[in-house]
Amino acid sequence: MDAERRSDPAPMDAPPDRRIPDIVGRIKDVFATLSPAERRVAAAVLSDVRQAVEDSSAALAVRARVSEPSVTRFCRTIGCDGVRDFKLKLAQSLVVGELYLYADTAPSASDATDQHAPEFWGVVLGDAHAALREVERQINPDAVLAAAADIARAGQVVTFGLGGSAAPLALETQHRLFRYGVRAVCCTDPYLMRMTAATLHANDVVIAISASGKTAELIEAVELARGYGATTIAITAMASPLIRSVQHPLGVAIPENTNTLTPTAARFAYLAVIDLLSAATGYALGPSARESLRRIKYAVLNHRNGNILEPLGD
Repeated sequence: MDAERRSDPAPMDAPPDRRIPDIVGRIKDVFATLSPAERRVAAAVLSDVRQAVEDSSAALAVRARVSEPSVTRFCRTIGCDGVRDFKLKLAQSLVVGELYLYADTAPSASDATDQHAPEFWGVVLGDAHAALREVERQINPDAVLAAAADIARAGQVVTFGLGGSAAPLALETQHRLFRYGVRAVCCTDPYLMRMTAATLHANDVVIAISASGKTAELIEAVELARGYGATTIAITAMASPLIRSVQHPLGVAIPENTNTLTPTAARFAYLAVIDLLSAATGYALGPSARESLRRIKYAVLNHRNGNILEPLGD
């Protein structure tokens, strides 16, 4: 029996491992534990990763001021089979994250709105201004009004968003809409998203938000909801797979700068679209939306025992 168990072949349908090893991260993590010679190799690699990919073993040894066997030992110490395997993994790591390996070029002082402001000041505010101008230029008011009309008639609205940027925006959309009396819920888990989509009906609405418009789990959930008759809206990148999957596409193309330490400019654009869509929904609902807002303000004001109104839209 044991012999049979040992001779069983590995499953042929096992999915291949497509993960790209973060060899740069591994080097940084083990740097302090390396021998002095291996540390010099690591320092030479990290100082110019692209050059390390192109270097021969001898060239890397010269740059690190070590022997070629030290380069080979370094490669094996960090978990590679040898120099060739190391260079392959390093090249893969470079493709994924080269933009983040080096310091961002500091914006010039002329880019800032105030000469005494930090260097990033003008970049962040400039991106926000530019994103809002792009929304004004690219978004068709009629498309927003049509989507809002379906939201105002909906039995319930579900907002979908996955990931670090889309999930908070999906939650923000729910917060915008429930104030008008809209039955709105938010899903940011891919499995719950599919389960929720399967419960929807013809009088329900899905609002899907995605920075790229390419997230497979999100697109599948949207198509599932549409298959059950729900109306679908997308706030996402122009000409993306998601935008082509919905009845109400609200797409906007926002160019990104190469500064890795500043927020994505598309976030400002999507927030503006969310506010336009929610405001249009409020106008479509009319008196019922105002009554819902009045009740919310009354409840909040009584709870805080104050007499100063907070921002009307919150």
